[in-house]
Amino acid sequence: MKTNKIIFWVATVIIVLWEGVMPLSTILFSAAYVTAGTKPLGYPDYFAYALIICKALGALAIVYPKTPSRLKEWAYAGLTFNLVFAFISHACVDQNVGYMLMPLVVLGILVVSYIYNRKLNFNNHGK
Repeated sequence: MKTNKIIFWVATVIIVLWEGVMPLSTILFSAAYVTAGTKPLGYPDYFAYALIICKALGALAIVYPKTPSRLKEWAYAGLTFNLVFAFISHACVDQNVGYMLMPLVVLGILVVSYIYNRKLNFNNHGK
């Protein structure tokens, strides 16, 4: 049980930092770089702001222990869609292998967080 908690929290903290804190800090501290990742892919500027807000809310939902399980599931799903579409966008537009692999690596970490969240909930609630 302790190992499961450690794995969950390490994976979840990585996701929260990568998908929540880093993008949100871009808005707060270096607004000039907000559209640096989306503009080359052809997305409008407002999309970057909406994406950052949704990612931060999703990260908050998965890290906050009292988030209702259904909302947590939706947060994991939303972050998954974001990462899958990031991969697809880079594959179709710039074909940069590094840019294509990064969302897949983060997706792998998100999957670990999700699996261990489910294991912890099963052990705590017997579901």
